[in-house]
Amino acid sequence: MSATPTAIHHSEVAGRRKGPHISMFLRMLIRAAVLRRGRAASALFAMVVAAAVTTAMMNLYVDAQAKLRTEFRNYGANVVVVAKENQPLPADVLARIESTLGTKTLAVPFSYAVARTKDGQSVVVVGTDFARARQLNHWWNVSHWPTTPQAAGRFSQDTPITPTETEAPKGHKNTTHGASRGLAAETIQTPGERQTTPVEALVGMRAATVVTPDRKPFELTFRGRKLQLAPAGLLQTGAAEDSRIYLDQSEFQSWTGVVPSTIEIAVNGSTADIEKQIAQLAQHLPTAEARPVRQIMEGEANVLNKTRATLYAASSLIVLTSALCVLATLMGWVFDRRRDFAIMKALGASERLVNGFFAAEAAALGAIGAVLGFAIGVGVAVWIGRANFHAPVVPRFSVFPYVLAGSILVALISAILPIGLLRRVQPALILRGE
Repeated sequence: MSATPTAIHHSEVAGRRKGPHISMFLRMLIRAAVLRRGRAASALFAMVVAAAVTTAMMNLYVDAQAKLRTEFRNYGANVVVVAKENQPLPADVLARIESTLGTKTLAVPFSYAVARTKDGQSVVVVGTDFARARQLNHWWNVSHWPTTPQAAGRFSQDTPITPTETEAPKGHKNTTHGASRGLAAETIQTPGERQTTPVEALVGMRAATVVTPDRKPFELTFRGRKLQLAPAGLLQTGAAEDSRIYLDQSEFQSWTGVVPSTIEIAVNGSTADIEKQIAQLAQHLPTAEARPVRQIMEGEANVLNKTRATLYAASSLIVLTSALCVLATLMGWVFDRRRDFAIMKALGASERLVNGFFAAEAAALGAIGAVLGFAIGVGVAVWIGRANFHAPVVPRFSVFPYVLAGSILVALISAILPIGLLRRVQPALILRGE
């Protein structure tokens, strides 16, 4: 059945009653802003500044945090895995680390041995994966990195090597670590094989003064096994690395039979995340010990904490200043419009309606200021990123809801005191001119 004429009439009347109320409310808001453009503009400007600064700071902090963590990874590993006493690292240690922390985790193996020069001087020789070490240690000052090693069989042997727990039997593959994981499997050469070409090595600056002052090929001996080396490049870090000689892991393992005893890892994340991942490594590697590099972790945490504190302090100060500016503007707004509010009360407007109208004006200022300030803040963050970090800052649109809610909240808090003054307006006294 179709609706009766009476029902249609009542619905139309209800719609007409509701429509004018909303329309009149919006007209009063716009009219109040237009008639007092100066005060409205000053309050709006304060909200725009607060929203813009907050947006810029939040964008910069999120982006700068990621960039700072990336920069810290350039200073080397922040987690080290070492074999426990009298226990070698598992054969699939790199595979376990990558399965635990993810394939994007950069893990670099290191093997250590003490060899002797022709003069009988001791020197520390390190075997590593140069490709991984180069990615991990961007801070190393290297004149030239060694190239990919050629075929095995470079060393001569005066004394037959005896297979041990770290050496494969003669003529068999040493499968302690797979080549696909950066730890090459090499054949232990039989006695009598002679080295054809020198092995390229990365020589520390202090070690170079001992083994090759003239930068010419030199010879090292480990357990009677001699190896001809050619300095491919010089390494300078100002630390212990300057006293070492670095070889490719496959060459080192073929010469010494020593497998990696240390894994250096670059783990991304906060200090809590790194501690959690270290605990996971301890569970998956019971024969190894995982520990953080305290200097890197503490330095990273201190820088991030100071950056966060500085940004929050600056944002809080500017937001507080903007809130005071809005408060002063709204206070003046109440005094200027006392007669208007008195007339509204005299015509029957309740305290709740008048207070709601004033709060809506403040919330509207906060919302408009948030939209304009967010757009300006994104532009400021991008400019600061290019000027200071020399890299673009990606706009974080997920920040906008927080900026919008914060701006409206600041405006409403600033309106609390003016609303208290508004409640004291007496229509009879105001309309009589008292």
